[in-house]
Amino acid sequence: MFDILFLGTGASVPSRDHGLPAVLVRSGPDTVLLDCGEGTQRQIMVSPYSFMKVGGIFITHLHGDHFYGLPGLIQTMGMMGRKDRLVVRGPEGTAAAVEAVLSVCPGELGFELDVSDMSPGETVSVGALSVSPFSTDHGLVSQGYIVKEPDVRGKVDAAKAESLGISGRDFSVLEEGGTVNGVSMSDICEPTRKGKVLAYTGDTRPCPSVAEAVKGADVLIHEATYTKSEASKAQEFFHSTAAQAATVARDCGCGALFLVHISNRYKDRNECLKEAAEIFPAVYLPADLSVYKTTKRGIRSV
Repeated sequence: MFDILFLGTGASVPSRDHGLPAVLVRSGPDTVLLDCGEGTQRQIMVSPYSFMKVGGIFITHLHGDHFYGLPGLIQTMGMMGRKDRLVVRGPEGTAAAVEAVLSVCPGELGFELDVSDMSPGETVSVGALSVSPFSTDHGLVSQGYIVKEPDVRGKVDAAKAESLGISGRDFSVLEEGGTVNGVSMSDICEPTRKGKVLAYTGDTRPCPSVAEAVKGADVLIHEATYTKSEASKAQEFFHSTAAQAATVARDCGCGALFLVHISNRYKDRNECLKEAAEIFPAVYLPADLSVYKTTKRGIRSV
């Protein structure tokens, strides 16, 4: 089950109420950060979470509002005594950008910084989580990410095991992947519980690669920079409207939709929420520092 902390839900420049793009996703002991706009480390500091627990940071593209918080966060981790390895991934140019910034800042980090570029088709593990990029359409090299929890094996059905003659040391054999009298572990367990799937688009126009990647996601976090009245601007600047985000969620069978990266031009953000809800009712408009949890029954605000 995911905890989702929205650190910044604004677009392009910060405002009094909305920081720049960054979403922290936690599942059990494993935590990843999706994008890292300026001010992200301060936002985490005033949240219930710790940036020292972040195991991986994934950048969608190298526009400043998604990237400029990263060097400062890395340096702060070092000054705070981090020892654990940190994975940093992003599209082509990310590794060079990080290395260029850190090269002009003297001092040793004190921990392993595992930074490299990453392309669609690749997967990296952060603890038990797997993270995979997919292509987006933003006018430069850009990508979104799929974050998957592992599947969880169902509980052993004791009555079924007994009926099949499984007892004592037989369970150890089955746990190690073996069989006993033709019986395997899957034969005596309840159905496997699929791990939750979260999709994060970063900045993008609607495009086939996004639609294909987010199919069936339990949670879709989709940019909604504009409302449909400014659809032409969304198209021109490689962004999406709230209506377009909702259409993707509906057509791709997503469980829930969160709208982020909303332009400061909208003083009443409920315009975006209302527009999306007419198409996809299971839509949320998170505030900065809001936390949501995925549960067996759906989404819960904390």
